[in-house]
Amino acid sequence: MDLFEKFKNNRGHLGKWADIAEGYWIFPRLEGELGNRMTFNGQEVICWSINNYLGLGNHPEVRAVDAQASKDWGLAYPMGSRMMSGNTEMHDKLEKELASFVKKESAVLVNFGYQGILSSIDALLGRKDVVVYDAESHACIVDGLRMHIGKRFAFQHNDIESLEKHLISAEKIVAKTGGGILVISEGVFGMRGDQGKLTEIVALKKKYNFRLMVDDAHGFGTLGATGAGAGEEQGVQDDIDVYFATFAKSMASVGAFLAGDADMIEFLKYNMRSQIFAKSLAMPIVVGAMKRLEMLRDDPSHKATLWRNVNALQKGLKDRGFDIGDTNSCVTPVYMHGSVEEAMTLVHDMRETHKIFCSIVVYPVIPQGMILLRLIPTASHTMQDIEETLDAFSAVSEKLKAGAYKNQEVATLR
Repeated sequence: MDLFEKFKNNRGHLGKWADIAEGYWIFPRLEGELGNRMTFNGQEVICWSINNYLGLGNHPEVRAVDAQASKDWGLAYPMGSRMMSGNTEMHDKLEKELASFVKKESAVLVNFGYQGILSSIDALLGRKDVVVYDAESHACIVDGLRMHIGKRFAFQHNDIESLEKHLISAEKIVAKTGGGILVISEGVFGMRGDQGKLTEIVALKKKYNFRLMVDDAHGFGTLGATGAGAGEEQGVQDDIDVYFATFAKSMASVGAFLAGDADMIEFLKYNMRSQIFAKSLAMPIVVGAMKRLEMLRDDPSHKATLWRNVNALQKGLKDRGFDIGDTNSCVTPVYMHGSVEEAMTLVHDMRETHKIFCSIVVYPVIPQGMILLRLIPTASHTMQDIEETLDAFSAVSEKLKAGAYKNQEVATLR
């Protein structure tokens, strides 16, 4: 059989919707300036679907630095990988500043968050090692673990009893192999919005010998007294052995970093294949990241405004009877019940009638019969945005409960 023959009859769980969904529900096109209101399908909508937490993506000071750095350096410099010809004083400086901010000895830049954490897991783990990870870890973690040729266990989401059970099994294995144990959790889980139980995980270090990796993509810049993330928020930053964060959320840019003890970071620096064999981050990205870090670190008003909006939105949803789960972060999920077709029809109504744009998550990402609408509050949103959104949610919820979205032909809605 030809390798590609199978694609004709099986495009996957999401791909099967491509003919009617692409460009609207899947791969939608948001246009215009980044902000609380953008353009979708030719009309202005209140946008709750970009991770521009601190509103820095379109901040005039940030835009000015980005523009000047692009003018000064272009996108080509430096050429080559960091190891060969792509290192600069500015790259080194940014790593030092990031390490200091998250209270670690050292840090190393990576070009993309997905690529970086996947490659770091591959570098850290050998065939004798065992990894124990939260079952709801992000796809980048799961894909990194697929490369691990040793044993791996998934503990039930945020279930410390389940984690401990697997740690017992892991210790038995490494006692025979002579390897080590890595536990992986997230600072904030991007769908549910709940923080990883880092305090409880760290407490298990008294009983078991393991190292802890935390993917803090959604916590960095949003949680903790200084914005240093979920570890700072929970008082266990010192006990995170491998700290990861991306520039794609609070920093509203491209790139990421890992931080921890100097010896571990040096090992990653010399052994992460995705960095050894990839072009270095372009200078405008590095210069722009320095400016974003400065604003994140030195101006707490951005985080304060963000949390004012988070609290107002989440309280408003709960007051109106909506289920937002166990979120204790900025990520705001709203759970409803209905079919995939009802979900698509509801979102169409939300966007076209109420001018509200938020992300839709359906099976197989969540259980069949569930609808998850995910909202990402930012510092750019206003109280008017929040009130209009709450009214829209009340309206579509009533229609969903009344069965108004059933039996509508989804393909005719676009």
